[in-house]
Amino acid sequence: MHIHILGICGTFMGGIALLARAAGHTVTGCDANVYPPMSTQLEEQGIRLVEGYGADQLALNPDVFVVGNAISRGNPLLEEILDRGLPYVSGPQWLAENVLQGRWVLAVAGTHGKTTTTSLLAWILEDAGLKPGFLVGGVPKNFGVSARLGETPFFVIEADEYDTAFCDKRSKFVHYRPRTVILNNLEFDHADIFADLEAIETQFHHLVRIIPRSGRIVANAAEETLPRVIQRGCWSELEWFNDAAGWSVSEGAAEDEVVVRHLGKEIGRRRLPLSGRHNRANALAAIAAARHVGVTPEVALDALTRFDGVKRRLELRGTVRGVAVYDDFAHHPTAITLTVEGLRRQVGEARILAVLEPRSNTMKLGVMKDQLPASLTEADKVFCYAANLGWDARAALQPIAAKTVVEDDLDALVAAIVAEAREGDRILVMSNGGFGGIHGKLLAALGRPSSGRSGIAS
Repeated sequence: MHIHILGICGTFMGGIALLARAAGHTVTGCDANVYPPMSTQLEEQGIRLVEGYGADQLALNPDVFVVGNAISRGNPLLEEILDRGLPYVSGPQWLAENVLQGRWVLAVAGTHGKTTTTSLLAWILEDAGLKPGFLVGGVPKNFGVSARLGETPFFVIEADEYDTAFCDKRSKFVHYRPRTVILNNLEFDHADIFADLEAIETQFHHLVRIIPRSGRIVANAAEETLPRVIQRGCWSELEWFNDAAGWSVSEGAAEDEVVVRHLGKEIGRRRLPLSGRHNRANALAAIAAARHVGVTPEVALDALTRFDGVKRRLELRGTVRGVAVYDDFAHHPTAITLTVEGLRRQVGEARILAVLEPRSNTMKLGVMKDQLPASLTEADKVFCYAANLGWDARAALQPIAAKTVVEDDLDALVAAIVAEAREGDRILVMSNGGFGGIHGKLLAALGRPSSGRSGIAS
């Protein structure tokens, strides 16, 4: 079968492309914004990419068009597909019918931490010899790819609550029919499709409704929203984490050491490679979920000591003249807070220069702009890229104006960051997109001699 994927460079749709190719299908795809790591990953797998959405792509004559949820009515290729009555399907539906059918699906849902927790869970199963399939909204470094079919019935998937496609406004995760589910957290997000928090809670309730009675839900007791979801109905096994009576984790005596307990009994203690309280919770949830498929907590905890992280999650992109440049996917105020806190834990008193692109649909609408100043408290300097926003970033960041630079021009932003940077600084770039290749631009500019940078020797 030949499938042509619209929106192929999104992390989810790119993963579907890899799975389809591995299953023996011919795969092509198109996108308007092609950037690494997904574009690189697809090209390495021999998948042909077409720039843009021209109707001339119909000449490829695929058996079916798989339409990503970034594709809206008015898209020229989609309109031509509809006009001609050609076969099309959403990404989640194609995945459910062609990959997930008959498999033991382990799904990771939540506003934050889905990618890291999915990667942790997939790695635990891999390290335990279970050879799972997976689809992650990022690239786990232990695997080097965002998706694979696997060799056993187990399949680990990042379960997004965002809508499925232009033709299906249900959340993606209702298509996956999981047997094991992690409910990591639940906050208001995706203001472009959800009216309020209650609307998102309803979608999570719909997910809970399809878990079989022999299935298991692993839910975060520290989130007040999740007990509300469970109270609306639960027909499956239920385990709580971040709960003294269930699964709990605490800091150990050594640096980065965690102590894991279940039902009040210590399971073990290890030094983990991930920093921050949010990552301790992510690891705990993965350990609890892995137990449902037979991986003991002791084996799972040991596996996590060999976890290498995920690209674009506090990923060090390079160091020039003593200035380190990090990349992170954070774009929601809570995620920004946790990311800055995590880096602060790693670097101690070193200066953190936080660089933010409010790029998500929710952030572009300005729904959470008033939460941004508090989310950047632990950063020493803040640089915000304000192009294409429907709100005044300077006004929103006024509470921290003394340490903030706002620019509408990317080159001007890079110049301002480089002028401020000095040896020992950490530049933390946060965006859910390519950010105009800012990481490479920063590293290149930092490497050029300049008398204007008093802190970096030329």
